[in-house]
Amino acid sequence: MSSTDIRTIPTTAPAMGHRASTHPHHSASHDYSSNPMLVYWEMTQACGLACRHCRAEAVSTAHPDELTYEEGKKLLHQIAAFDKPTPHLVFTGGDPLRRVDLFDLIDEARALGINVSITPSATADLTIEVLAKLKAHGIDSFGLSLDGSTAARHEAVRGVEGCFDWTIAAAKAAATLGVPIQINTLVSAETVDDLPAVYELLTREFPVMRWSLFFLIEVGRGRVLQPISTERGEQLMNWIYDLSKTAPFAVATTEAPSYRRVALSRMRETGMVAAEIERTPVYRGFGIRDGHGIMFISNQGDICPAGFLPLAMGNVRHDQLLDVYRNAPMFKALHNPNLFKGKCGRCEYRALCGGSRARAFAATGDPLASDPFCHYEPAVAAV
Repeated sequence: MSSTDIRTIPTTAPAMGHRASTHPHHSASHDYSSNPMLVYWEMTQACGLACRHCRAEAVSTAHPDELTYEEGKKLLHQIAAFDKPTPHLVFTGGDPLRRVDLFDLIDEARALGINVSITPSATADLTIEVLAKLKAHGIDSFGLSLDGSTAARHEAVRGVEGCFDWTIAAAKAAATLGVPIQINTLVSAETVDDLPAVYELLTREFPVMRWSLFFLIEVGRGRVLQPISTERGEQLMNWIYDLSKTAPFAVATTEAPSYRRVALSRMRETGMVAAEIERTPVYRGFGIRDGHGIMFISNQGDICPAGFLPLAMGNVRHDQLLDVYRNAPMFKALHNPNLFKGKCGRCEYRALCGGSRARAFAATGDPLASDPFCHYEPAVAAV
């Protein structure tokens, strides 16, 4: 067995950045079957944008049954009940800024020792004053979406005139304030040819902590867009790997765990040994997937494996996050890649990759099915 054999690479490490706006550095010994790395709370479905690929199918008003302030505080205490290190919380939506109690909930989370990031919608409301207030209340980082290199391209996806300029202005304001920024960019047939131009825009406009390329999942309003082919995906992942060697910021993928296989293969080709691989950014994502290291709470309290895998396993109003994450049958299945079906279940990369469980569910109705986006054919049988 060579020093770069797949079996020498541990498969539990912090994620590459799901849809997060932060990059926590947990140890490689962290047990993601017991404790998630990231918890996403969809605080509200209310949002001022009309994005064509919106998972939440956000609308202009809040759902009448969304979690109240007191229920939100109880949720925060449930997150704090996990083992240390406490999961990192990402406030998302909709637009979290639509919650009038947002800053009180940030304060409560910080008082409980929970690190918090936020993914606000880029509207006219996202001013430097608001960003400064978020920083003052202890937000660790911001996540912003940029789906095109020009206003016409970005707004064709986001659905609101002016949101390109609002996004650029918010990113520059965050940089001025010294708050880390993650830029999330959709990868679909409509956007893929523009990705090099988006990269060039990011390198010249403002400092970025991470650029995360989100590979389309056809859920919510995302059904109106078209995914790229598996062959194009493989080419793009190799481009991402090449780019990551010289980019002035981290480059990551979301809902494309097979990028880990591509990156590992490329690293092996150069003769990198296991110890060197473990020091790379992509290594931190090994083993993370929907429902394993990740969990999601809907605006009405449903507990799901991920935002793009909307299978409710319980509800925070009457269930405990810790118990659901560790013991709900589907979560337990998602923790075990040997239970995956099709080529994902027999793939030698199943532990570090595991395929997109959200995409498998969107395509087949079965979250344990094979990820249809992966171009790879397993080289060995499962053992």
